[in-house]
Order: sequence, then structure tokens, then C-alpha cells
Amino acid sequence: MKTNRNLFLFFFPAFVLMSCGGEKKESSDAKQLREQIEQVKKQKATLDATLRDLESRLAKADPSSAQPALLVSIDTLRIDSYTHYIDLQGHVDAEGMAYVAPSGMGGVVKSVLVKTGQRVSKGQTLLVLDDAMARQSLTAAQQQVNILSARLTQATTIYERYQNLWKQNIGAEISVINAKADLDALTAQLKAAQAQVGMAQEQVNMTRVKAEISGVIDELNVQVGEMFTPQAAATPGMGIRIVNASQLKVVTSVPENYVNLVKKGSRAEIEITESGLPAFASTLSVVGAAINPNTRSFSAEASLPANPLYKPNQNAKVRILDYENSSALTVPLNTVQQDETGSYVYVAVLTNQQLQAQKKAVVTGSAYGGIIEIKSGLKEGDLLITRGFQDAYQGQPVKTLQ
Repeated sequence: MKTNRNLFLFFFPAFVLMSCGGEKKESSDAKQLREQIEQVKKQKATLDATLRDLESRLAKADPSSAQPALLVSIDTLRIDSYTHYIDLQGHVDAEGMAYVAPSGMGGVVKSVLVKTGQRVSKGQTLLVLDDAMARQSLTAAQQQVNILSARLTQATTIYERYQNLWKQNIGAEISVINAKADLDALTAQLKAAQAQVGMAQEQVNMTRVKAEISGVIDELNVQVGEMFTPQAAATPGMGIRIVNASQLKVVTSVPENYVNLVKKGSRAEIEITESGLPAFASTLSVVGAAINPNTRSFSAEASLPANPLYKPNQNAKVRILDYENSSALTVPLNTVQQDETGSYVYVAVLTNQQLQAQKKAVVTGSAYGGIIEIKSGLKEGDLLITRGFQDAYQGQPVKTLQ
């Protein structure tokens, strides 16, 4: 009882000092409060050390008063591999995705040749637009070509006759010159008319709206009798979308502070949550070269294996490997504690045939998945206290849970 009374007298002044410090006029100032907290922590550490020393001396002076050993769980530390990932969210996108649009100004839809969900090939006609005007222009142009071709044939015959007569010194040279001029003029007119036929034929071809890529019709929002123009095709929910799901990728945004860690070829684990399939290993095939000024991030892409359960716009969990150590020493993150001197853990050490808790200062590395890497302070074979460490102190007898 005398020892307990002495301990009370020892602790009481410290608590009085802390109470007086809390009543200072400047206690509302955050900076001063922080300083007081640090002082109290130091006082507490000193008091804890003094208490442990007194208890240890008491146990030696009166073995019957020694506290029972603290029940703890221990784990033998081993060298193992350690990996750290960057956890991100992404989405599935198609390597091949195209919105169908008319080549020209568009027109009224005359017929729709496909259905939603239908597989189409590149170059296949999907829609036919009204081509009446375009065909009239084509017919007129072809007629003009026919007329000019006949006139050119006639002009060629006349020129050849005048030229033959002139070689026989019959007729006038001016007749040959005029015939040649007519022939050249008609030749130029025919070329222009033929070009006009080509342009008219192109206008007819533009009334056939074709697929730019092979794939599946994912959206079809076009009906007969409606106007289908490039502007309408670009309006969400108004056009035709083709998706080639044979080549899918996962796209994610990576915060710019990882720019030195995430590179093309970096390993990643990807899980498509809606598919119900397990995560799979992949590598980054594309890493953006620019930082988005709005999100302060850069894009990264990884290829997906072919699977009918993977579809564009599904959500994805992306884990990008940014650090690994094949011979690391790790401990559970919750076993690492902090005091004014830094990080520490408790290990069990056999002393005089009795396990005792020993405080070990450690230097930590990165943490992931509830595990933290220990850079220094521990070694392989140390007995880490994984349960009961909160109540342990330096030199305290410990006993493992059975």
C-alpha cells in the first residue's frame, strides 16, 4: 500500500500541471494546444517509463506482487515478396467503335437494311437514302457524254479527211486547221462531261450509307422517311453505332503524382465487376503523354481478353503495380504504433526462460492491403506480437495464447 501511495503522490503533480496548462488564457490557440499536447505526450512517456521501472523493481523485491504474464499472439517474421498497387476505377471501351454517318449532305431515308444486334462487315450497305435527284443528274450527265462522243467521232472523221486531202495537195490548209480545232474542243468537252458523270455517280453512291468497320449494330435509331444527315448522326441517340467487341480495352485515369511510376508495360490486375469473373493479369498497352488540366491525371489503357461477358461501358477495378520487393520483411499494419520518437512494434524475446515484450523502433516503407514493409529495425525470425501489443510494455512478461 505504501508503494501505491507513493505512486499517487508522484503522478498527482503532473496531472495538476496538465490541468493548469489547460486553463491558460491562450488555450484556444491551435498552435499552443498542439505544443501542450506534445508536452503531455512526453510527460506521459516519462511517467510510463517510471511506472514500468517501479513495477519491475517491485517484482524483484516482492515476487508475489508480480503481475501475471500478458496473453499475446505472436508470429515469426519471414522474408517474403511484397507488392504495392495503385487502386483505380476504370471502364471497358471498344478498340473498334464507329458512329455511322452519310458521306455527303445526307437525305431522306428510303430503306433500312439492317437490325439492332446484327453483325455487319466493313463496306456493307446499311441504309439507302432517296437517290431520285442524284440519278437524274447521273442520267443527264451520261446523255451529254453520249452526245459529245458521237460529235467527237464525227469531228475525228472530218479532220482525217481534210488532212488526207491536204497531203494530196487538195483543198485549203485552213480547213485542216479548223477541223483540228473542232476536234480538240470536243475532246476537252468530252473529258469534262465524263468528269461530270463521275461526280454524279459519286452522288448516287453517297445515298448508300455503308459501315466503316466490321462489328455489331449496337444502336439503330433511324427510320424510313426521316432525314439522315451528318448532324443527326452525331447527335447522341439519333444515329447508328457499330461496336467491334472482339477487341476490348480498359481505360482509367491515373493521378499525375504517379507519372514516374506508371509506364507502358506496367503490370496490372483488372476485374470487371459486373461480369462476375475473377480478376486477370494484364499490362498497360497505352499510357497518355499529357496531363488533363481539369482532372490533373493521365490516361492508361490495358487490353481485355475475348469474353462474351465483357461489354463496353462496364465498370472495372484496376490495380497497377508500382512497387515490388522479392525479399521484403512485412508486418500487419495495425501492429505498428507511434510515439514521439517514431514508429515501433513489440516483439517477444526469451529472457531467463521467460518471454518478455520488447519495444523495437522500426523504419517503415509503403503499406498496402493491411501490410506494411519494414525497412529496418526487425529481422527474419523475430517473434512479432500481433495480438495484445496494445497493453504491452518494455520488459513485460508475456505468454502465448494456446
